[in-house]
Amino acid sequence: MRPADITPRPVTADYVAELTALGLDLGLDRIGFTDASVLDRAREAINDRVRRGLSDGMGFTFRNPERSTDPTRAVDGARSILVAARSYNVADDERPSTLSGVVARYARHDQYTPLRQALQKIALRLRADGYRAVVFADENDVVDREVAHRAGLGWFGKNANLLLPGVGSFVSLGCVVTTAEFPAATRPAADGCGECRLCLDGCPTGAIIAEGVIDARRCLAWLVQKPGVFAPEFREALADRIYGCDDCQDVCPPNIRLSPRHRPRDSVSIASARGPGEWVDLLELLWASDDWLIVTYGRWYLADRNPVWLRRNALVILGNVASVPADERVVEVLRHYLGGDDAMLRAHALWAGRRLGLDDLVESVRDDDDPVVRAEWNVLVNRRTV
Repeated sequence: MRPADITPRPVTADYVAELTALGLDLGLDRIGFTDASVLDRAREAINDRVRRGLSDGMGFTFRNPERSTDPTRAVDGARSILVAARSYNVADDERPSTLSGVVARYARHDQYTPLRQALQKIALRLRADGYRAVVFADENDVVDREVAHRAGLGWFGKNANLLLPGVGSFVSLGCVVTTAEFPAATRPAADGCGECRLCLDGCPTGAIIAEGVIDARRCLAWLVQKPGVFAPEFREALADRIYGCDDCQDVCPPNIRLSPRHRPRDSVSIASARGPGEWVDLLELLWASDDWLIVTYGRWYLADRNPVWLRRNALVILGNVASVPADERVVEVLRHYLGGDDAMLRAHALWAGRRLGLDDLVESVRDDDDPVVRAEWNVLVNRRTV
């Protein structure tokens, strides 16, 4: 039977408790409820960031804020939103001996499939009880942090991440937008940051320009995804990050305090879930085919589904972390990219070679007539000596 053919079950305190217990049994860490009204605060913030150029052309929920801040656009007749959080705050792995790039925690394993599976089971229950219910997780239809904040799950840190009491900010968020009318949270979670500003001071590029305001033009988490030439002024700050950046969360006292003892209920399954893990072998990535890279890293956001941006990031990292003098494996892969067809990759191989002091090697592109490569010769490079 369709929900329209079923007399909806009344929403009572017992029903709310049943759905909450179901979610917790399915491995969710926190569940809350809010109404489906327009997310005015989020809409104003998004429009402000776009006007000021701080979004740097990002799509996601910035692309259509009229939609992403109005849950009724996602589900006709929506009355409420059930919001859930699932922690991925697991211990770090030891650094491998190979030349490697580090992956931000959220991207190491598939965090969203188990979250979606749990939310789908809750949605199925709602549908069986006569309501429309649609799941959203890691999508652009709903600003998930805003609905989680309105549902009382946590407070906004000065790094704009949502911090959940007893859990921290290393969480995946998702929701079920439904025609059921649940009692909404009446007060937000109390602010737990106080005078602390470790995240602002700990950002390697100064991207947190005010409390809760991120300049995407400086944020490494965005720059590793942004297509085009990697901004020269932030290449050294990239260090060994191949995808994402956790610095503003790593220095956060609640995350530090919770890390040794807080684990998701199914941390064993997370450890074995599909995904690249914490470390990526840079030379393996740089020699790999497009098909292999898409299969291996296709869960990540890659602009135009093009792995060229991963190769670009890896070349910058080589310039930052390869030994000096560079060993033959590094020289060989840089020689390969300096002689390749992609001018953008030639330019980044040029930067890496100059940073490693491989002057003779990079002379092969001295007379390159592509404007991207020519411009790279004018970039100031701090040579590494060790």
